[in-house]
Amino acid sequence: MSTSNRSEKGGISLFWKLSATFLVLLVGVGLAHIKLSVSAAENYFQERNQRLNAPIAESIIKEVKPTFKDGKVDEQAMDVIMHSMMAINPSIEVYLLDPNGKILNYVAPYKKVVMTDVRTEPIADFIRTKGKQCILGDDPRNPSTEQIFSAAPIIENGTLQGYVYVVLAGEQYQSVASSLWNDYITTLGGRTMLITLIAALIVGLVAIWFITRNLRNIIAVVKSFRNGDLEARIETKSGREFNNLAVAYNEMADTIVGNIENLKSMENLRRELVGNVSHDLRTPLAVIHGYVETMMMKKDDLNQEERDKYLQIVLDGTEKLKKMVGELFELSKLESKQITPKKEPFFINELIQDVVQKYLILARRKGVLIQSVISNNIKLVNADVALIERVLQNLIDNALKFTPEGGTIMIKTNELDDDVEIQVSDTGVGIPEDQVPFIFDRYHIGDKRLGLDNKNTGLGLAIVKKILEIHDATIQLTSRINQGTSFSFQLPYHQQ
Repeated sequence: MSTSNRSEKGGISLFWKLSATFLVLLVGVGLAHIKLSVSAAENYFQERNQRLNAPIAESIIKEVKPTFKDGKVDEQAMDVIMHSMMAINPSIEVYLLDPNGKILNYVAPYKKVVMTDVRTEPIADFIRTKGKQCILGDDPRNPSTEQIFSAAPIIENGTLQGYVYVVLAGEQYQSVASSLWNDYITTLGGRTMLITLIAALIVGLVAIWFITRNLRNIIAVVKSFRNGDLEARIETKSGREFNNLAVAYNEMADTIVGNIENLKSMENLRRELVGNVSHDLRTPLAVIHGYVETMMMKKDDLNQEERDKYLQIVLDGTEKLKKMVGELFELSKLESKQITPKKEPFFINELIQDVVQKYLILARRKGVLIQSVISNNIKLVNADVALIERVLQNLIDNALKFTPEGGTIMIKTNELDDDVEIQVSDTGVGIPEDQVPFIFDRYHIGDKRLGLDNKNTGLGLAIVKKILEIHDATIQLTSRINQGTSFSFQLPYHQQ
């Protein structure tokens, strides 16, 4: 199966999943709405019926007051109540209770009463609120259910004799009401479900259209990136759908492009290193090989002076070879960012003094004056001591190589606001103007400088530039032919 087919099927699957999700959610909302509406309607009808019929029990007592003889109910009075209530409203049920809720007598269809007493707490609450709140009480005919009721106390000579307890929704009423209620629920549910399904379809399609519109844009950008357009990015906008996804993708794409560039750079460095090693090491190796071969071929014809001369040439060749290999690997590590500066506070003036002392003898041999002009008030700088020492050594080496006898090399420090400037200048032959932009490239040696020192590897200034780059510093160069060259760079003060 091709990738495009999988993508299309994945898109269709997502479409139906989203549609089904919206449909289920909206159907669920519709069902919840029906349930809440039914519950609210049922509570409303019960409360309305109870409030409208709340005075019934009290009216019964006023019209036909039940009487007690020797603590027993007057049966004749009860018959009057029964005939009156059945004539007025045959759907209600009337119960005569003692003060503890025991059923003394009742008027109910078919005489089907299961319970012998009812709870008096709901009755007390009803009398206290005067029927203004919906209160459910026991249904003597159905112990598992509760019904709305009306109640009133029977008081004789200031003493509570019992209660008249009227169930307002009797069994016949409940049978008819239940049938009507089922029809109402069916009608309401059918209409609501139909409306819900239509709403789910409309809302789902509209929502999916908006969602898939952004998804289509994202997919198009991803495909473009996959096909080689490494600059393809998703447009981001605050509050937009999938904005977090777009930001994450863009960051991932930037990382991938960065890694690709790093890999390309590393590959180029590897190829360049291999090429440089094979090319630049060939000359000293050929020289060493040639003189060793000559010594072996003419071992009986060479006098001691010639032998020493050849051995010195071989030794110089091996030294140059050793130095070139070391600088090649040092520069390669710097370019591949395998060296991380270990910054620490130190006094730059002390480091300069130490480096200058190491070069005094070498400078005297060449007839060059080397001196330093530094301030003792310079604060601590923050850098890698060993790497900065390497920078100073390379700059002084470079100055010694291209400063003729009688010349001068000067190392100076200048205090700036946030940094200290270190300057290494010489009175050498200078650098041609057209060579200045390339002076920090590896193996670059200006034509007029080439003959001054055949031991130059051409890597010293490239190493200087890379070391300063990993210190977030730059090196500046000024030069004039036959007047000299000056290199300068800045290091930040240590922040305490």
